[in-house]
Amino acid sequence: MSKMWGGRFGKKTNLLVEEFTKSIQFDKKLAEYDCLGSLAHIGILKKARLITAQEHDKLKKGLVSILNSIKSNKFEPDNSFEDIHSYVQHLMEKKAGKTALKLHTARSRNDQVALDTKLYCAKELLTTRNLLLKVMDSLVKLENKNSGLKMPGYTHLQHAIPVALAHHLGAYFSMLARDFKRLGSTLESIKFSMGAGALAGTFIESSKYNIVVKDLSIEPTMNPIDAVSDRDFVVETLNALAITGMHLSRLAEDLVLWATKEFDFIDIDDAFCTGSSLMPQKKNPDALELIRGSAGKLYGNLISVLVMMKGLPLSYNRDMQLDKEPLFNSFEVVQQELKVLAELLPAIRFKKENIARQLEDECLYATDMTDYLVQKGVAFKDAHTIIGKLIAYKVKTGKEIKKMDDSELRAFHPVLTGKVVKKIIDPETSVESKKSIKRKKRKI
Repeated sequence: MSKMWGGRFGKKTNLLVEEFTKSIQFDKKLAEYDCLGSLAHIGILKKARLITAQEHDKLKKGLVSILNSIKSNKFEPDNSFEDIHSYVQHLMEKKAGKTALKLHTARSRNDQVALDTKLYCAKELLTTRNLLLKVMDSLVKLENKNSGLKMPGYTHLQHAIPVALAHHLGAYFSMLARDFKRLGSTLESIKFSMGAGALAGTFIESSKYNIVVKDLSIEPTMNPIDAVSDRDFVVETLNALAITGMHLSRLAEDLVLWATKEFDFIDIDDAFCTGSSLMPQKKNPDALELIRGSAGKLYGNLISVLVMMKGLPLSYNRDMQLDKEPLFNSFEVVQQELKVLAELLPAIRFKKENIARQLEDECLYATDMTDYLVQKGVAFKDAHTIIGKLIAYKVKTGKEIKKMDDSELRAFHPVLTGKVVKKIIDPETSVESKKSIKRKKRKI
């Protein structure tokens, strides 16, 4: 195995140290971006007259060949190498001979890996945003398929007040819309740069060169120490993914609850559930439970990188190699979750009869009755107390408010009658009475 360093050493690296420090088993994901960065670099070397036009073409041919093998899934790195940069260099030496020895001129892996990781983040952030749009579209389709459906709203997992299903699903749509924007802001904050060298810049006056590779603009490094030691973009990406994972976990939890016999609001398609090895009747929402549970992974990935970075002196330190696995894992987890949800959501069937039975709970309309009294001139605190006493009377006697006669109702307040409460105790009336809500059709 060839290394990109070693002239100063008099002994071979201890095999335990080689195994402990190598990263190719996971940073091979960066191969494509390493080649793209190298294409930009040889362009600079050519303009700086450090390689000839012929050498540039020879190196470009080799790099494009490696890129093509990556895109056709024929690229299989040798895990005995230290990292993906060393392996690409090895391949280039086989493809371009001694010319490849000039590839690393005025370059450091410190600068290389920062650019590679930024390029990786940019691509995966775009992919994640596109997958988010599909889930948002699935939420809209589920909402449209169940247009007009009302359901109990909850606080503290207790019946609160009737709400439109569109508002409940719309809350998740709003969360994902914020995630979409947050991921976009993270993407916009990533600045691609080259020329930092190991930490102090290089002898090439790169500010003279406009570097563009495959429509990608790469800027000269403004502060080389920051360029090689900055991992804010990794932390920001992990944060955005963790928040997205939290939202997906909350959505999954609602669906898990609604699928229980206790709620019995929805039926999740068999294709997205699993069974029990012992109990024949079981239909378990395992995919949703794993989405819920995986939020812990995403939080852990964020915290692990924050803790790793918190005490590092400038500039580059090998600790920073440990940002890759959490970063790769968080993208994989969130993208898998989004792919599952995009197909699971449209296949959900709402059990409208069961939901309607829950809406018969008269306590759901206590706030509406309070609002009615307020609109009749009763002070809110007094109205709150009056309806609270009415609910307590209902619970104590077991009587339905709708079936109480006028004299019973007027004992709580003169404006309360059977006709009034029957009109108020209605999910459609309750939801439509909320005038502060802007109702608009959602679309992607």
